[in-house]
Amino acid sequence: MGALIAILTVILLMMIGVPVVFSFAAMTLVLSLVYDVDISSLMTTGFWSINSLILLALPLFVMTGYLMQSGGIAARLVGFVEALVGKSRSGMGSSMVVACGIFGAISGTASAAVASIGTIMIGPMEKHGYKREYTSALLGISSLLGLLIPPSITMILFAVVTRQSVAACFLSTIGPGILLIIVLCFMNWLKMRHHEDPAAEQLTFQTRMKGISTAGWKALPALVLPVIILGGIYGGVFTPTEAAAIAAVYSIFAGLFIYKELNLRKIGACLIEAATTTGVIMVILVFSFVASRIFIFDRVPQQLTDLLMDVFKDKLVILLVVNIFLILLGMIMDDVSVVAIVSPLLLPVMVSIGVDPVQFAAIVGTSVVIGCNSPPMAPILFMTCRVGNVGISKVMRPAMGFMLFAALPVMLITTYWPPLSLYLPKLFGYIN
Repeated sequence: MGALIAILTVILLMMIGVPVVFSFAAMTLVLSLVYDVDISSLMTTGFWSINSLILLALPLFVMTGYLMQSGGIAARLVGFVEALVGKSRSGMGSSMVVACGIFGAISGTASAAVASIGTIMIGPMEKHGYKREYTSALLGISSLLGLLIPPSITMILFAVVTRQSVAACFLSTIGPGILLIIVLCFMNWLKMRHHEDPAAEQLTFQTRMKGISTAGWKALPALVLPVIILGGIYGGVFTPTEAAAIAAVYSIFAGLFIYKELNLRKIGACLIEAATTTGVIMVILVFSFVASRIFIFDRVPQQLTDLLMDVFKDKLVILLVVNIFLILLGMIMDDVSVVAIVSPLLLPVMVSIGVDPVQFAAIVGTSVVIGCNSPPMAPILFMTCRVGNVGISKVMRPAMGFMLFAALPVMLITTYWPPLSLYLPKLFGYIN
């Protein structure tokens, strides 16, 4: 009962506009009062829990995302994808989806993808006949590929709060991420294939190949970055934290000396943005670690496991209940909050019914994709509306279509077909 009161406290405070950090602090205070715990000693535990080398990757990957946006890396990536996929009407939408996937393979964040790719592509797509509300909805769901295609800040948080391998969690979401890209591109093709394009370009094969080679050469320094990051991590050359540091340094180098769109003022602004974002995440983590310790002391995860096992006898039904619970929480909380609170609470339930913790990482990741685009909170969807300069009421209909026919099926497949998320971790030897 105490855990339920604490979670409801967070939800209520966030819904009335209290900042997330203070909402989490209130949750911890409520738990300490309900369970009569000395919170001063637990705060020390929370501090030492975030004193982790793994968590150094968070500010570095966040910094990389802002540097890509300011240093011209994102613009070159988008240009290359447009040349590769094509500038036909349906090709422009697919370009946005693929560009978000590539952007996610470098920065690990959704908000940076919205700001970077949205400002670059929404205008040109409107010239090709796309309505702004449709483009904004597609951008909202596509930007969350940054949470699935590694490196992912969400997966780093999951690994830290559940004591799992960061590299294994990264690998678990590659399959669902690629599947989501395919489904979104197919849906966009179905929607746009019969519409006339007022700005269509009739290019010969030679002209198109020349355009691809030119755009590819310009984007080559940017395309090298995900190869360095992922190749280095899974080749055993460096850790995820070291990869994040290399990505940040490389982004500064590329922005300053290759694309020459970065300067000291922009670097300073990126540092401030990254520090602000990371500071919020770290304080949330402190309070979530304290709350998790209180939960463990009072056997809340075990009680939740026993309750679900008594009420729902079938594994498939329990998985469905967990899916619904994650979506509902995602509708009123941001991805960091969901991962910080729910992951350690539900992990014992998943393990008790035979779900691998690494698969659970992918389940949480795919559920966040739905929650971040669902009202009343819908932080990513609101951000895309601001970038696209369109009202949320107009965006909701196409957004619901993408969530119901793309994101939801991907989440269900991830939940009920373990090989989608476990094949790569097994292939690389992270799990048996």
